[in-house]
Amino acid sequence: MPPSPDDDAVAMTTDLHPDLTRALRRKLLQWFRRHKRDLPWRRTDDPYRIWVAETMLQQTRVARVLDFYGPFLKRFPTVRRLAEADLDDVLVAWAGLGYYGRARNLHRAARAVIRDYRGRLPRSVAALRALPGVGRYSAGAVASIAFGAPAPVVDGNVARVLCRLFAIRRPPATADVKETLWSLAGALVSRRSPGNFNQAMMELGATVCTPANPHCSACPVRDHCEARRLGLEGRLPASRPRRAVPHYDVVVAVIRRGERVLVTKRPPVGLLGGLWEFPGGKRERGESDAAALRREIREELGVTVRVGRSLCTVKHAYTHFRVTLHAHACTIRSGRPRPITGDALRWVTADELRRLALPAATVRILDAIGLAPRRP
Repeated sequence: MPPSPDDDAVAMTTDLHPDLTRALRRKLLQWFRRHKRDLPWRRTDDPYRIWVAETMLQQTRVARVLDFYGPFLKRFPTVRRLAEADLDDVLVAWAGLGYYGRARNLHRAARAVIRDYRGRLPRSVAALRALPGVGRYSAGAVASIAFGAPAPVVDGNVARVLCRLFAIRRPPATADVKETLWSLAGALVSRRSPGNFNQAMMELGATVCTPANPHCSACPVRDHCEARRLGLEGRLPASRPRRAVPHYDVVVAVIRRGERVLVTKRPPVGLLGGLWEFPGGKRERGESDAAALRREIREELGVTVRVGRSLCTVKHAYTHFRVTLHAHACTIRSGRPRPITGDALRWVTADELRRLALPAATVRILDAIGLAPRRP
């Protein structure tokens, strides 16, 4: 079990001894120079490219970002090219990376940079945070790495390192612990090399101070780690009790007209905003798939449908809930479809699907029924 707050023998303080601060900075920077991974965003000093990387890296593994970073920058090599692009094209380039609000905000922010800053990213944390979608972490990362500002960063990796280094026994998601972690990061960040120091902290958490089975023998600051001294390295950071993850059954209508299928565009804000998918929705308690589809399609498109055979069942997990999608072949019995709850609709061929931004779950349905689009 995780330690309880009553066990907290180490006060959460940001009053660090200067000798400790200097030692941690020196050892982490030396370790980073020798052991950092060769990643493409570490080979550039272009603030735009660093910003794109930091946006992609939010809640996403490095290995996944590596698949998208190069192609995205080839398509949008400058902030001006991104700002001038159509949002649909940006979403297509982002499709498969998830958390699509990041792409929408990146596009909005690029336009703000062109409009308000003559195409140059602002240098200060405050100005960066004023851009759409740029939060405390992203602003600190870009300011420190791209502009050399002594701004701290705290992501999941840094939080884990700090909780172990200072034996903080309460969950890092707790509001006051969050502030303590940011204060500690601010006290520690190197004034001479803030970008490398922040990257060293993140790198240490990603490769050495890992969530399970941390590699303490390879840690450059193990002699200063309170969790290791107390034998708590495997129990920290403490976690909050897990909540049950909601599950929903979703019905999906695959409506064909000759060689084309009907897809609808989600509203521009909210979950999967601006992406294209098959029409459908949540199945209510006690409803059959057929009854749910008839109701959903009437509400979404203003038409009545005949529900045919089951095509496939796909399970998909989002951050805070899970879904099981039940896809059925459907035909329109009466009415002309119009986008009542969505943004638009289209009849598209399999080849035309490749030019649309599609959620991962929709791609899996397409794959199951033999219509998966080829990605460029």
